[in-house]
Amino acid sequence: MTPKLDYRWNLRAVMAERGMFATTDLIEPLAAREIVLSSSQVYRLVVERPERLSLKVLMALLDILDCGMDDLIEPVAAASAATKRRKVVGGDAGVGDLRPKRARVRDTGHR
Repeated sequence: MTPKLDYRWNLRAVMAERGMFATTDLIEPLAAREIVLSSSQVYRLVVERPERLSLKVLMALLDILDCGMDDLIEPVAAASAATKRRKVVGGDAGVGDLRPKRARVRDTGHR
């Protein structure tokens, strides 16, 4: 029997590797390529695994992120129903490690 294949959507991780941490960072580059998406559409594209994706959007993402299709779409063996993990919003673990740390402002009492 042929094994069933699935895929992992790595858009958020690829964006993070390129210093793009907000989903809205894609709105302007997409618009420059004549792809107009609302902020909620871009959010869903980044944090959820798309079941359908136009080739025009895919090609724009590859151009914007300067990556290959195998960077965004990773084929994986389909998990059986018993071993499927609970869906986590935001997808891949470890992306948060790439986010810059916020600076802390300390009150030294001098005014």
